[in-house]
Amino acid sequence: MNQAVTACVIVIGNEILSGRTQDTNLNHIATTLGGWGIQVHHARVIPDDEDIIVNTINEVRTTYDYVFTTGGIGPTHDDITAVCIAKAFAVPVIQHPEIAERIRQRPAPDDIMASRLLMARVPEGASLIDNPSGGPQGFAMDNVYVMAGIPRVMQAMLSTLEGELQSGFVVRSHTIRAYTGESSIADALAQIQRDYPSVDIGSYPFLREERYGTHLVIRGADTDVLTTVADAVMDAVRAIGEEPENLGLDADT
Repeated sequence: MNQAVTACVIVIGNEILSGRTQDTNLNHIATTLGGWGIQVHHARVIPDDEDIIVNTINEVRTTYDYVFTTGGIGPTHDDITAVCIAKAFAVPVIQHPEIAERIRQRPAPDDIMASRLLMARVPEGASLIDNPSGGPQGFAMDNVYVMAGIPRVMQAMLSTLEGELQSGFVVRSHTIRAYTGESSIADALAQIQRDYPSVDIGSYPFLREERYGTHLVIRGADTDVLTTVADAVMDAVRAIGEEPENLGLDADT
């Protein structure tokens, strides 16, 4: 089996931390990367603060195979991500000619154009991440991929990386629905987890049509093992007098 390939997602923006804007980028990145065989193992939401951004990037880029950032590459004074990435890698900031050329294709007064060209700033040595939405490109430095914060633009940028990144095994999930409380099967689940350490077993309570229940989710790379563990979990549910529902692999609950 391939080795796990891991990623960290850094969401940058005061507007996220203040609650004014709801982040949806993490969900999309984690789901997309998971399908590519890259597992998101860590995520952070941090402010538009130079020291915090630089220190965070330097911490996580040596821990995970890939780092993906969103936000802070626009045309305003608080869009400082490119400058911070350059500082983290100890290289100068330059105006990338390809990004600048794309920006200049939309005529504007000099003052507005000057602001737009701030989006052409990248660390020296960076490669570009294409932007099929038509706007300025993102960029990559080593294993750090810097993308826009606007969800549709970020999604367009991320799509261009498919097939370009190292990948490992794809983690799949098998879900069982049981109309019982977590505590009633906690001991049995703990024993099954000990018996099958190669998978992760999680329990997630829900309320459906005035009935309490628990979704039991088994995650792993080997579908045969997932099926075996799912059978053991269903037997545990039956042992307490409830009939489980087998929702199968990668069920949307």
